[in-house]
Amino acid sequence: MGQKIGIGMLGAGNVGGGVVNALPKLKDRYFDLTNNELELLKVLVRDINKKRLGLSNSQLTSEIDEVISDKRIQIVIEVLGNEQPACEYIKKCLEAGKYVVTANKEVMAKHGAELLEVAHKNNVAIFFEASVGGGIPIIGPLMRDFGANKLTSVTAIINGTTNFILTKMSEGDISFEKALSEAQSLGYAEPDPSSDVEGIDAAYKLAILCSLAFGFDVDPYSIDRQGIRSVAEQDFRYAHDLGYTIKLLSTARLMDESISVSVKPTLINLNKPLAKVDGVLNAIQIEGDLIDQVMFVGPGAGSQPTASAVLADVLELVRNHLDRGSYSVSRGSLKSMSVQSKSNVQSRYYLRLIVQDQVGVLAEIAQSLGNQGVSIASMIQSGEFSVGDTVELVLTTHLAHESAILSAIEHVKKINAVQEVGNIFPIDGVEEV
Repeated sequence: MGQKIGIGMLGAGNVGGGVVNALPKLKDRYFDLTNNELELLKVLVRDINKKRLGLSNSQLTSEIDEVISDKRIQIVIEVLGNEQPACEYIKKCLEAGKYVVTANKEVMAKHGAELLEVAHKNNVAIFFEASVGGGIPIIGPLMRDFGANKLTSVTAIINGTTNFILTKMSEGDISFEKALSEAQSLGYAEPDPSSDVEGIDAAYKLAILCSLAFGFDVDPYSIDRQGIRSVAEQDFRYAHDLGYTIKLLSTARLMDESISVSVKPTLINLNKPLAKVDGVLNAIQIEGDLIDQVMFVGPGAGSQPTASAVLADVLELVRNHLDRGSYSVSRGSLKSMSVQSKSNVQSRYYLRLIVQDQVGVLAEIAQSLGNQGVSIASMIQSGEFSVGDTVELVLTTHLAHESAILSAIEHVKKINAVQEVGNIFPIDGVEEV
C-alpha cells in the first residue's frame, strides 16, 4: 500500500504555476509509477492574500518556517529564483531532513558544492535537473548514463533568449535592439535582459555542467564571458557569406591540469547541427571517450518545460531515493580546477574593422597581426555599411592564441587608417594546444 508524499514549494511564479497546473493531471500517472500519492501541502509566497489559480488559502504561507517545520513535507520544490533568500531556504530545508528539487541555476552555480555537502551530511539529496536546459534531460544523463565515459568537452547553446534574438537577426537582417524588443514583447526576455544578453545566465549554467561532466567546481565568475549586445546585422551578413552563422556558444574543454571555459558569440559552420538550433531552443553537445559525441536539443525555458524537469526530479526521488539516504550527483566530491589562461587557448577568429579606403591599409594590418603571430586566412571588403571614404574590412584568421589576437588588435588600433575595431569573435569554438 502506498503513502502520501507531502510536498512544499517555495515560490508561485511562472514555473511554480506550471508545477501547480501539472500536478493534478499527473496524479494518476504518478500513483501508477510510484504507488504513492503526491500532495502539495504548503506554498511559500510573498502575498498570501493574492488569489492564485489552483491553490487554496490554506496552502499558502509567507513564512518559511511553516514549510520547514511541517513534518508531513518530505520534498521541497524551490522555484523562487535569484541567489537569496533561495540559497538560505534550500540549506535550511536540507538541514531539516527534507529532499530538495530546485530550478535555480544561480544558486547551484555558486553554492552547489556546499549544498551537496549539506545534503550528504543530513542523509538527503538535492536534485536540479531544471537548472540547466529547461525541459532538456541533461543533468540526469550526466549523473548516471555517462558514468562509463571520460567526458572531455561540453559545447552548448543554453540561453533561449539570446538564441531567439540571434535567430531573428540572422533571418531578418534586423538590429539587436529590434530583435530584443520582439523577444520582450513575446515574453522571452525580461524588461532588464542583462543576465541573458551579457552571458551571465549561460555562465551559471555552464559552471553547473562542468561540475557534473568533469567533477570540478568552476567559479562562474572565472568564465571568459562576452555578451551579444555588440553583434550587428552586418556581422550576420558577412558570416553567411563565409558559410557561418552566429550563436552565443558556451564551451568547456577538459585539459590535463586545467579547464578551458567560455561564453561568447561564435561563428559556427552552417553545416553543423548546432548552427540549426534556432529560436528559443537549447542544445547541449557532450563528447566522451566511449560515446564520441551526443547532442540534446529541446526547449530551454518556459513554465511548462521547466515544470517538466522539476516534476521529473520529484518522480525520480519518490521512485528511487526517498527514505534511502543521500544521492551523489557528481563523480565524487567536487574538486577545484584552474581555468585555462587565454595564452593557451587557440581558435580561428573573425575580425570586423572600419578603415580608410586607401592603398596600403591591408598590408599595415597584416603586418601588425603577423608581428603577433596571427596570419590572415580570408578577407571581405565592403562599403555597404560604411560612411564617407571608409570601408568595412572583415578578416578571418588561421589558428591563433587568444592573447596574441588581443595584443595584435591593440597594435591595429594605432594604425592611422583604422577608424574603428568592430567585433572579434571566435570561429567554431576553441581549441587548446
